[in-house]
Amino acid sequence: MSETNGTILSVNNLKTYFQTEDGVVKAVDGITFELKKGETLGIVGESGSGKSVTNLSVMRLIPEPPGKIVDGDIIFNGIDVRKLSIDEVRKIRGKRMAMIFQDPMTSLNPFLKISTQLMEVTQLHLGHSKQQAYEHAIKMLQTVGIPDAKSRLDGYPHEFSGGMRQRVMIAMALSCDPELLIADEPTTALDVTIQAQILELIKDLKTRMGTSVILITHDLGVVAGMTEKIIVMYAGKVFEQAPTKELFATPANPYTKGLLKSVPDPAHEEGTELYQIPGLPPDVAHLPPGCPFAERCERAEEICRVDYPPFVQINENHWSLCHFAKEVYAESQAHHVK
Repeated sequence: MSETNGTILSVNNLKTYFQTEDGVVKAVDGITFELKKGETLGIVGESGSGKSVTNLSVMRLIPEPPGKIVDGDIIFNGIDVRKLSIDEVRKIRGKRMAMIFQDPMTSLNPFLKISTQLMEVTQLHLGHSKQQAYEHAIKMLQTVGIPDAKSRLDGYPHEFSGGMRQRVMIAMALSCDPELLIADEPTTALDVTIQAQILELIKDLKTRMGTSVILITHDLGVVAGMTEKIIVMYAGKVFEQAPTKELFATPANPYTKGLLKSVPDPAHEEGTELYQIPGLPPDVAHLPPGCPFAERCERAEEICRVDYPPFVQINENHWSLCHFAKEVYAESQAHHVK
């Protein structure tokens, strides 16, 4: 059963570090968030911001060494995931919490038939016989919209297109009706029409099954119509978190504003250059003093290069990691009113 307030996942002060030749990489450095039952949370940010590591930590899939969850709580449905043995984690991973990975070609075994890979999940977690597992596998392929599911089931991954392989991955992730589905950049390698289909599919399955979803992406456009709330990550930290509509209308962080300006807008005049945030994300093994975004920030002042920014509460559900969070929010409000 979920906790009393309907929270299915509670992550508190999560820190996941990696030992490298360059030093300690603080890939995730003090992340806190909650996910309610049936809710969709978007986690956005540029590559290397810590999005995937956060969710691999939740699934206990961090390779040790070089990685290690050094601090924090991961409470899933009242269970402290960090305290479970590997065997106990395996019992809930794939059954009660599942993940769709970025690249289906590396996530599916190229030497095994699709049927073998789908059947294995329900035989392991649901105790299905071979026949039950086979029938369930056909049903799952039909659920994710693969035509002629029965004949396609005995194909190999290379016989499927990228979009179809991604559907197979979703079918596998949903085979046991998980309570939590983590989708890590599920549309990165797909063309735009397939992207829309895959997102619609996740949305539809969430509605039908009541699954809670974490959607990881670097594209704010993807999460706009999919999520109830958004976390913006940068350099292993939460830079802003807010309900989706509010974050789009009135961002309170210069980094979020930069990401929003980078989303292509069909209303832009032809020939106008698409905005991009100047510079590159910092090396998290050697972060500068002060705010990690200061060097790229258009409104940075001396304090930003010296003192680490506070996590400012804008209102009940809106927070921003910035010395000037309230000013940035007021500017967004003024701009939004226009």
